[in-house]
Amino acid sequence: METFDYVIIGAGSAGSVLTNRLSEDAGTRVCVLEAGPSDWHPYIHLPAGFIKTFHMKSVNWAYQQEVGPYTGGRSIYAPRGKTLGGSSSINGHIYNRGQRQDFDTWAQLGNRGWGYPDVLPYFRRMERRIGEGDDTYRGRDGNLTVTTMDWQDPLCEAFMAGAVSLGIPRNPDYNGQIQEGVSYCQRTILNGRRVSAATAFLHPARRRPNVDVRTHAHVTGIVFEGKRAVGVRYNRGGKHGDPLEIRATKEVILSGGAYNSPQLLQLSGVGAPELLQAHGIEVRHALPGVGEGLQDHYAPRSVARVKNIRTINELRRGFSLWGEAIKWAATRRGLLSLSPTMVYCFWHSGETTESSDLQLTFTPASYKEGVQGQLEDEPGMTVASWQQRPESRGYVRIRSADPFAPPIIQTNYLAEEIDRRVVVAGMKLARRLLASEPLSPYYAYEDFPGPKVTSDDELLAAATQRGTTTFHPGCTCRMGPADAPWAVVDDQLRVHGMEGLRVIDASIMPRMISANLNASTLMIADKASDMMRGKAPEAAAKLPEYA
Repeated sequence: METFDYVIIGAGSAGSVLTNRLSEDAGTRVCVLEAGPSDWHPYIHLPAGFIKTFHMKSVNWAYQQEVGPYTGGRSIYAPRGKTLGGSSSINGHIYNRGQRQDFDTWAQLGNRGWGYPDVLPYFRRMERRIGEGDDTYRGRDGNLTVTTMDWQDPLCEAFMAGAVSLGIPRNPDYNGQIQEGVSYCQRTILNGRRVSAATAFLHPARRRPNVDVRTHAHVTGIVFEGKRAVGVRYNRGGKHGDPLEIRATKEVILSGGAYNSPQLLQLSGVGAPELLQAHGIEVRHALPGVGEGLQDHYAPRSVARVKNIRTINELRRGFSLWGEAIKWAATRRGLLSLSPTMVYCFWHSGETTESSDLQLTFTPASYKEGVQGQLEDEPGMTVASWQQRPESRGYVRIRSADPFAPPIIQTNYLAEEIDRRVVVAGMKLARRLLASEPLSPYYAYEDFPGPKVTSDDELLAAATQRGTTTFHPGCTCRMGPADAPWAVVDDQLRVHGMEGLRVIDASIMPRMISANLNASTLMIADKASDMMRGKAPEAAAKLPEYA
């Protein structure tokens, strides 16, 4: 039987970073198991290709959420990357760290070494920031290239001017000292091509002789001896492929993400006893927090019709699209180099809010109702608005003992009253931004939710009808002290009560952060790699506000 020092389950954002860092030690043998294929497909590397990979089941788990209390009877689509690079190979490329309070809260929950001064050095270490940024907060020599949107669009400029007219300042770097404000988005794109975690971390590591990356390897269970994880079972080739087993002399690492990591723990007998027993699974270790606590950002998208200017809706059709394709081939610029979001805005839902609790994004385009990622024929512009730190929590649970069956995903969007209030406040701000004076030359009328929708109850009803995920699931294997009933891993990301087993991905977040999750997932893996290698952590950042 083949044996490695580490077996990593999942070659996504976290798995790619871990492979790179752990394999720097030449004597350490690392095997990475990825259920999906290699990241060869051209749509992965073409920034605008996200519109295609969004529904491509060859590189996408294409999950469906359960109908929630405030989703209008809808099952919301939940794409997740199933290829080298994971969701960083199919996402919207956005690089957004979050606010310092997010990580300070993690530390306050009993997680030593996870406050903002502790994690900032890891954000800096992995990043190669090209563009504006104070080097107190930004890195210049890391693997991951971060650039700023270079599409100078009149609608985007008018939207940002509209934000300023409402008292929201321009912010040259929302990943710097403060997040609040409005600016063009920062993204992981270089020279018109996606920079995924696989591009930045995994592929360089694969050139080392001590790294073995296996694709089409669907893990079916963790092998235990007593309370120690000693190996992994997987099918080579998927459901009907060959069953194989490999061993790990040091550790097994789950990096499957917020849906797949808790699912695999449960399938392997680690979780809530009543759930496991209901599906005929032997309880290896009772840990009721596994799969519980799921959080995500829920966003209604406000749409206005546009006049006097062409939007992306027109540019992506007919001869215009051919012209854009030629432009990209020649210059790596233009429509095909774009992210789904152009402008980011962070602001407050009320005057008493201490830090920005709303995130809004602007795109000079509009999408078909109920069809995420598919542009409309009419010209439009869209503002998505969501609550940064929701209180509502759901769960991820196995549907059966079949490792190839998708898990039950119940996010419980807007279950908490404060979440409903903040989402309505976000829709009101989105309406004011779209109707602001600088946008008036281009603003025809509000299409959704529409001018007849005015009361809070009506706005909430509209949010339940059209709101969707922002693709930021986390918090299903939460990091916390052993005596916390919800905790799954400790502050070293070791599974409580087990040996040789860690979870390292977005599922370990104890609370949702005020950001897209990919940047922090990469940071989590980078910090965890030092723990695993027995290295001293990066020195905490010395910041004036923490003096």
